[in-house]
Amino acid sequence: MFHSLLATVCVSFALLAISPAGAEPVTYIDPGPDAAEKLQEALILAEPGSTIFMRAGSYDLADGLSLDIEGVTLKGAGMDQTILSYANQVGGGEGLLVTAPGVTLEDFAIEDSKGDGVKSKAADNITYRRVRVTWTGGPDENNGAYGIYPVESKNILIEDCEVSGASDAGIYVGQSENIIVRNSLVQYSVAGIEIENSRNADVYGNTATHNTGGILVFDLPNLPVMGGRSVRVFDNMVADNDTPNFAPEGNMVGMVAKGTGIMVMANRDVHIFNNTLKNNGTVQVLIATFPESYDDDNYYPHPRAVVIRDNTYENGGGDPDGEVGTLIAGLTGKPVPDIVWDGVVPLTEWVTWTSDEDRIYIDEPGGATFANLHMIQNTLYPWTTSPDRDVADYVGSLPEPKPVSLPQLEK
Repeated sequence: MFHSLLATVCVSFALLAISPAGAEPVTYIDPGPDAAEKLQEALILAEPGSTIFMRAGSYDLADGLSLDIEGVTLKGAGMDQTILSYANQVGGGEGLLVTAPGVTLEDFAIEDSKGDGVKSKAADNITYRRVRVTWTGGPDENNGAYGIYPVESKNILIEDCEVSGASDAGIYVGQSENIIVRNSLVQYSVAGIEIENSRNADVYGNTATHNTGGILVFDLPNLPVMGGRSVRVFDNMVADNDTPNFAPEGNMVGMVAKGTGIMVMANRDVHIFNNTLKNNGTVQVLIATFPESYDDDNYYPHPRAVVIRDNTYENGGGDPDGEVGTLIAGLTGKPVPDIVWDGVVPLTEWVTWTSDEDRIYIDEPGGATFANLHMIQNTLYPWTTSPDRDVADYVGSLPEPKPVSLPQLEK
């Protein structure tokens, strides 16, 4: 029994570095044959406020990791130095699952996870910083759905991250509130960045390139949290989104056309400004109503209070793709205009325009082409209705949502 106790104490001291009085404890993990076991042990035994530092190297993991301790920092030596490889993963729905508040994840990579890269659920005040999630084989419907995937949380910071190869969305934030996604690179995914059924989000300084669609702001029915609103998408580079859609059959993002820049669907109070959009072959900016039938009395399928202003457009709409692209180009011709609104509104608004605070506003002093497709009218009376291309009728503005503030940025 004495030898067993001694062995336990030795293992504990091997994992835990003794820190100066008052300092947060740090546990160091080294790559090697037993790294997976030691890493999960450290995540289970971590104290609130402690740090787990994964030294540089490749960690071969067969099972997903989980963290359920508040305030822990999981840190590597850099997103290209500390690599958690799941090429041989057999268990777990994601690479890493976080279910505790106040967690910081930074400076490491997750590669080839069987499911999502990193998922955090009901984990408020979480920070993702310099985290890379990659499926090294490139776009494939068998890749995990989401790279970085916080859901049902408040106060989310995602910054300086990279995702490549997600079969749904590279960076996805769902059913959450108070969100910043900034200065990140998302590529070769179906959706680059997706904000879904969430409120108070700032998406800025990102590069979304070589995805099917660059940045999506959606609101969907039949989810625990609905009524997405107050989203600012600004200062992003959304370019060359030219990857064919490889979402598994039945996924909502499967309807996104290759070559979509920014898309707003059924969301409210969305401001899109100071972005650079170029070489998106189907459409640079698309505003749309939810296109499917639904059974949810609390759901409102039409976009509301969308402001598009001061963006830069270059070489878009020249290669419209798939059913959506063919439909739009059939009404507008090619190239498809920079900004397209499907124009679907409730029947009660056909004659009486919606209230000023709910309208679609476009103000592009640098120039942009535009079309309101009037989809319902064009479907019912194609011989009498054509797209409205006069963007001057839509000039105006609305109060901009307040910048998002997060407690983890106020420390």
